[in-house]
Amino acid sequence: MSDAGNLPAVSWWKTPLRWWALHFAQRQERVLLVLSILIGALTGLSVVAFILLTERLGMRLYPVGSAAWRRVLIPVAGSLGMGYLLFRYFPDARGSGVPQTKAALYARDGVITFKTIVGKFFCTAATLASGIPLGREGPSVQVGAGIASVLGRRLGLRPENVKALIPVGAAAAIAAAFNTPLAAVVFALEEIVGDLNAPVLGSVVLASATSWLVLKLCLGNNPLFEVPQYQLVHPVEFLIYAVLGVVGGFVSVVFTRMLLVMRERFRLFPPWTRWFQPAAGGLVAGLIAWRVPQVLGVGYGYVGDVLNNKMALELMAMLVVFKLVAVTTSYASGNAGGIFGPSLFIGAMLGGTLGSAAHHLWPAYTAAPGAYALVGMGTLFAGILRAPMTSVLMIFETTHDYAVIVPLMISNMVSFFISSKLQPEPIYEALAIQDGIHLPSEGARRRYGRRQVALVMRAANDLLAAQTTVQEAFETKKGSQWHAWPVTDETGIVGVVSRAQIEQAVAKGEAKKPLRNFLDKREFPHVHADHPLHVALERMGAAKLDLLPVVSRANIHYLLGIVVLPDVLHAFGVEQRDSPEHKV
Repeated sequence: MSDAGNLPAVSWWKTPLRWWALHFAQRQERVLLVLSILIGALTGLSVVAFILLTERLGMRLYPVGSAAWRRVLIPVAGSLGMGYLLFRYFPDARGSGVPQTKAALYARDGVITFKTIVGKFFCTAATLASGIPLGREGPSVQVGAGIASVLGRRLGLRPENVKALIPVGAAAAIAAAFNTPLAAVVFALEEIVGDLNAPVLGSVVLASATSWLVLKLCLGNNPLFEVPQYQLVHPVEFLIYAVLGVVGGFVSVVFTRMLLVMRERFRLFPPWTRWFQPAAGGLVAGLIAWRVPQVLGVGYGYVGDVLNNKMALELMAMLVVFKLVAVTTSYASGNAGGIFGPSLFIGAMLGGTLGSAAHHLWPAYTAAPGAYALVGMGTLFAGILRAPMTSVLMIFETTHDYAVIVPLMISNMVSFFISSKLQPEPIYEALAIQDGIHLPSEGARRRYGRRQVALVMRAANDLLAAQTTVQEAFETKKGSQWHAWPVTDETGIVGVVSRAQIEQAVAKGEAKKPLRNFLDKREFPHVHADHPLHVALERMGAAKLDLLPVVSRANIHYLLGIVVLPDVLHAFGVEQRDSPEHKV
């Protein structure tokens, strides 16, 4: 009776969704296309609401002519309040949103909860409005992907189709946030999926176009930046743009490493401190803003000034350094916000600085500093985010001018090459690894075939506790059929110990020591369920083991099962001979 009485109150919106899912259960490909339009519209509306909420709340917190003390206290108070909400209620809403979106795609079956969407939207809006110098585009990606995930799961779509909707929502978010629908398509395929030929291309295009149309209808036909037309003054400028690429590549590496090192330091503190850690970023940003207020917020207005040659050389140079410090500290300390916008801001200031110096020295051979600021935006974007194609298309859609394309491509590729060599691990993958999420690399995704570890994975029934002594392990596993065993503690799996290691420890008189003393605290041999089997063979050979634990990509300490050498060989059609010397 209670269920029946509550039904009208909670099911008025579920009924059409259930009818839709039942009616189109056999035609999910068509459903995906229709859903793409719906996702694009809803994501576009959410981004519009995000922009309006952030700007209007920011104007109330920082009214025109407000006192300087606001620039210190409000970022601290805002980051402290949102830090508590993120810690207590919305733990998955921290940070940028792009690594979390990729984790949902590759490690969590496309699941992003409605609670995370709400937390990401409101916590990020309040954080940015309070002056924290992060971006809104990354959070928008997680919100858009979350909308796609919730809709897909509510309609009862298969997990593979829910996962296919993740890049659809991400593209819709970027199209509205940047006002660049074509770049949004490339970003979703280049960064989120990792494959420009992905089969979801049609859905991504539909969602991107729909979201862009919603943005136009709600906020008008206003570009993100008002950019004058530029032209190449002299061929010598190509050399200056190449130099900008070199400098941009090094700045990208500094940005990435500073952010990762500081974030790792913050993560070493006890977990209960994480609710007030974001205040450290707010304090650093506030203290800098006491003298340089341009550091606060996303700062797109100041980027527009640089593009239109309205900012002094000294201020641009200062902002490169101060914005970099404020952004990396704010992000590393756990505030909600992205690095898209900051990379464009720092790139514009860097390009404007170099362009002003070049124009001062060779005024007859160089364009105005704004041209270099424009190219600098793409240069830092390509170097930090490792998305060079998205960068080129984004700047082109912003300017609608072919004259800037060739300088942009030169600078972008130089920056991309340098940052890739000096910092091989892209920033989003590195951030995910710090969170214990192992995303497949682009090369690995291309190599993945049908023969995956999941096909031969066994249940992990024979384990050893980390506190078990070597002597106890030696005695209990003397008659075991295995030659290696996963070792676990209260956090999950922490390593693998082999029979040879146990026997060597006994021979050295270390029988009373616990097994945890013989484990590598940083890394241990493992595979993931979606790894190809040849990766399992390679890692068995490198570790000299015939058994490997299979762990979750979302949490390396979560044990899914084990994979053993005979099963891997059998999958390749090779039968291993049984022998007393080598049994698994």
